[in-house]
Amino acid sequence: MWTPSLPPSIDQFLAPNLQPIPVLPIIGLILAGLYLAGAIRLWALGRRWSVIRTVSFLTGCALLLVVTGAGLEGYGLRMFSVFVFQQLSLMMIIPPLLVLGSPGTLLLRATPHQGPGRTVLRVAHAGLRSRAARVALHPAFVVPLVLFSFVGLYLSGAASALLATWTGHIGLEIAFLAVGILSATPLMSADPLPRPTSYIGRLFEVFLEMQIHAAFGLVMILTLSPVVSFFADAPTAWEIDPVQDQALAGALAWTYGELPLLIVLIVTLARWQRRDTVRAARTQARDDADLDAYNEYLNRLGERS
Repeated sequence: MWTPSLPPSIDQFLAPNLQPIPVLPIIGLILAGLYLAGAIRLWALGRRWSVIRTVSFLTGCALLLVVTGAGLEGYGLRMFSVFVFQQLSLMMIIPPLLVLGSPGTLLLRATPHQGPGRTVLRVAHAGLRSRAARVALHPAFVVPLVLFSFVGLYLSGAASALLATWTGHIGLEIAFLAVGILSATPLMSADPLPRPTSYIGRLFEVFLEMQIHAAFGLVMILTLSPVVSFFADAPTAWEIDPVQDQALAGALAWTYGELPLLIVLIVTLARWQRRDTVRAARTQARDDADLDAYNEYLNRLGERS
């Protein structure tokens, strides 16, 4: 693992300094390439595909490259605040952008129905209808994962053990991204899902995640000793106070982590209201049609009399 020698700064955070084995940047490039290939195939066939969805997905891939492929990755190896910033980005910012790109719908529309594409579609449909997919997207499974990703991971000492190795560090980043996708998909996805999540369930999940971020941030801000021993000894040249850096990590969880959830909360309420308005309009139109038919029936009876 490559660790920077210069003190942290905005310029160093954004400098294109890849790790010797840039796993997540490679994943981001592969995802962007596959998505673009699918979109271009649909456009070449004269079929419509949303440019906004494409921009959303590619933006998520670009942020994945920056968060894990720039200098942030190196400083995140020894700074708690930077690592929490990466975690929040991987869980709260990048997954919604990927999900809003509707990659599942693109896969179903752009994959050929013959040759290897037929096998891909069969696997996709089987996964969509599987019990594992239903369980993985259920709030009763997702919320405990989010809880462990913050409270359980850092307060139990598991983070110090995992972050000490390259495989543990990369494994945590991949896990954060996976948990973020599982959390964002039922809330924001327009793709076909194995089970729809009610609006009440969505609001409940968002509310619980907001409480988790707030509680974690409060603990990090108020604790006057390093909670994660791994981050207690940053390089001397960086001039980092671990307690202040820990407080900054808590502030990030309380602000940077809460803002996406607040946006999701507002969007969910707006969608719920729009759905109820459409249903009410349809019901009213149906009732008006029934009333008109009944009045016409009465008129015919009067004419016969």
